[in-house]
Amino acid sequence: MTKIDINNNYWVMDSMPKDNNFFECFKLLKEKSIEVPEGFILTKNIFLSMDAGTRMIMTDREDSYLPPTPIGEKITGTVLSEVVVSKNPGFLPGQKLRSWGQWADYSLIDPESMFPSIVNDTEIDLINYVGILGANGWTAYVGVVETGRAKKGDAFVVSAAAGCTGLLVGQIAKIVGCKVIGIAGTDEKCKLICDSYGFDGAINYKKENVSDQLKELCPEGINVYVDHVGGPIAEAVYENMALFGTLAISGLLDYYSSSKRSPGPKNYDLILMKRLRVEGFFSPDFYHRENEFNPLLKNWIAEKKIKLPFQTTKGLENLPEAYLKLFEGGNIGKVVVEV
Repeated sequence: MTKIDINNNYWVMDSMPKDNNFFECFKLLKEKSIEVPEGFILTKNIFLSMDAGTRMIMTDREDSYLPPTPIGEKITGTVLSEVVVSKNPGFLPGQKLRSWGQWADYSLIDPESMFPSIVNDTEIDLINYVGILGANGWTAYVGVVETGRAKKGDAFVVSAAAGCTGLLVGQIAKIVGCKVIGIAGTDEKCKLICDSYGFDGAINYKKENVSDQLKELCPEGINVYVDHVGGPIAEAVYENMALFGTLAISGLLDYYSSSKRSPGPKNYDLILMKRLRVEGFFSPDFYHRENEFNPLLKNWIAEKKIKLPFQTTKGLENLPEAYLKLFEGGNIGKVVVEV
């Protein structure tokens, strides 16, 4: 164990959030040293990735995809950082990493459990490694190509379509050759995804009847739906699925703040009547496939087939403001905090 004298500001949960009261529940603390065990790495954070899925570990739910964050402990998430101290021969000071880390100035990383990956900042802007070339890009690819099994000519629908993963899902579905419809929460977002990202149609769920609009836009039914929200939007999609369609579920935004299991859709019977395939998928299941995904995604970036806007909030102290955007519809594309 090596003690490093260093000033580190870090966020903890002072209490369990209820709904989206992050400003009340998050607390910024400071420490003057960090102990680095043998085999671990200490990194200086550059970007903190804001991801809605981390809301699930801010509850007392024990059956989430990650264990809940205890009160008073550092809040964790995906970070892009630079190695400053290494007690592991596989990593050297100065290397840039994407990994699971802490919402702080510095992250203490265990290579055995926190998915560290060395990234190259000579060929592409570093921020892309927490966007297209990170978990969001991989989730989008798997959702469209593997879980969704989308093919040319399919009617394809994605919810939270102006968010980071939703935008990437829609663009990859277009590359495959699908007719793509996005569901979003403002007219601005609906216009953007069609005008700038190639979607064939969009529905403002706050103003329009989603089920009626889907009937009009997908008269022969929806072949693939990538779900990020659950709730009433998912129920509207179920009503409009084609026979033998696929529901690929990678997010349930409507239920992230609850410590209880969410109810099933009211029209659950349609899974049988329409012989639908329903499958859930999470990015930790395929982190090990980065070397398979990223060459393909880099080619699509170079060919201008896929792009992603970033909303960058500067300053660790402003993190709650950035995080809140994910849950109040204030984000378009990827939200990050620049430390």
